[in-house]
Amino acid sequence: MSKSEPYSYPPTGHSNYRRASKISKEDVPDMPRRLNSIDSNPEDVLAALGYTQDLSRNRSTLSVAFMSFVLASVPYGLATTLIYPLTNGGPTTIIWGWCLVSLLMLCVAISLGEITSVFPTAGGVYYQTYMVSPRWCRSLMAWMTGWAFVLGNIIITLSVNFGTTLFLIGCINIFRDADGNPIFVAEAYQTYLIFVGITIMCNLISSLCNRWLPLIDTATVGFTFAGVLAIIICALAIAAEGRRSASYAFGHFEVLSGWTPSGWAFCIGLLHAAYATSATGMVVSMCEEVHKPAEQVPKALVGALVLNWACGIIFLIPLCFILPDLAAVVADPTGQPLPVILKSAIGNDVGAFVLTVPIIILGIFCGTGCTTAASRCTWAFARDGAIPGSRKLKFDTVNKKLDVPFNAMMLSAAIQIILGVIYLGNAAAFNAFNGSGVIFLTLSYVIPVAVSFCTGRKTLVGARYNFGILGSVCNVVAMAWCAFAIPLFSMPSALPVTLSGMNYGSVVFVGGLAIALAWYYIWGRKNYAGPRVNDELTPSNLTPESSPPSY
Repeated sequence: MSKSEPYSYPPTGHSNYRRASKISKEDVPDMPRRLNSIDSNPEDVLAALGYTQDLSRNRSTLSVAFMSFVLASVPYGLATTLIYPLTNGGPTTIIWGWCLVSLLMLCVAISLGEITSVFPTAGGVYYQTYMVSPRWCRSLMAWMTGWAFVLGNIIITLSVNFGTTLFLIGCINIFRDADGNPIFVAEAYQTYLIFVGITIMCNLISSLCNRWLPLIDTATVGFTFAGVLAIIICALAIAAEGRRSASYAFGHFEVLSGWTPSGWAFCIGLLHAAYATSATGMVVSMCEEVHKPAEQVPKALVGALVLNWACGIIFLIPLCFILPDLAAVVADPTGQPLPVILKSAIGNDVGAFVLTVPIIILGIFCGTGCTTAASRCTWAFARDGAIPGSRKLKFDTVNKKLDVPFNAMMLSAAIQIILGVIYLGNAAAFNAFNGSGVIFLTLSYVIPVAVSFCTGRKTLVGARYNFGILGSVCNVVAMAWCAFAIPLFSMPSALPVTLSGMNYGSVVFVGGLAIALAWYYIWGRKNYAGPRVNDELTPSNLTPESSPPSY
């Protein structure tokens, strides 16, 4: 099959494929043992899962781990959402909230890594959900998980690009006029146009530079650590307004948001860390571009999270030592605390602006990585017939010249640009994008983990990465965290609640799921039957089993 040829049922030249709805639970093969019997041919692994190779495999373990690192872009993610912990606990929430959420997300990464080692496809969590779900609900479960994952990818990409826009404007406003006012008070339409420009730039880099993206990701890791070190060394060395004590940096707790009790305010401030780690599972969509996905992607999931935690700690701890008065930072009209903090520490406008440039550049790289991942999951969902019009509009095809799912990428970009229009009517849209993106992704991560756990983790028996009892503990922690995080991040970040300060993330989340569910019963129930499954599941070098396991 050529890279530009759309999929069909059965795919051309592959009569051993059939609609997944015809496969009962007993028909699902013993995937861990069968995949482990494949020597090193990723195309055979993919064929065993029901697909033919359509994308180039050009990523190693390190490059996919570095991409996962870039998807998070921790200094950028922590910088653009710093307002949340500053108003909900200050330094305590900043540092200890980051450590807590990183530990919780490590449990999510381990849980997803186990399942991904068995089902390494670009479909990621929705394919995994189908394979571990009971027969009577598997198509619906895969449909809802898929839409949550696709919407989460698209909205979090939108959030990153919009966050870069607002951060750029905030950095420009480090410079003030003679009266002390920001030199560039952007109108809503100007903000929107900058966002559109950044979105187009990220799509151009992702589509035209695909073959160089692994190299770009690797360079970005080095650039990130160099930029963070430059920021913290300069800020700590100069510290124009002095340095805080260790007791303040690690233990000061101050609530400016109006939330009570203090413990709940601390929890509200966790959106800061959750946003920076929300892209943890997005890298699963790159499975079909990795040489040994069943081994490399699980390693990347866990390894990148550890690397992200280290980068975050290096960035946040020095920052807490140079914090000026929190009330003054929060009151700044730009809504971007980091430029204000750096200006206070450096003591002059130009120096502070120069130190923000690495974060701005990192925001572009992060947006590019998210654009890439979002296009892959959109394409994977479309090739299984879940997105209406996929065949006609070629959302399910890969552009042969660019070696990317270009039409799926353009669909994702179009949705982002359309949703961005909301900002013209309500400046609180960025909060809605942050909250709903995190919630959608959180839901999509927990569904396959929860179903696998509730069915006794049977599909993980013999998996390359099965952590046994530790894996079960991680599953429970992941489920508990996700169940808590979804309603938590639907809350407004401050009280009293106003129209401009309301968190509309819950509206986007509930609305998105309601539309997806309604569309399933209107259209999907008759036209979507789940991912593809290969009946034979026995490529040339795959040892067939005498009989499938009993579930």
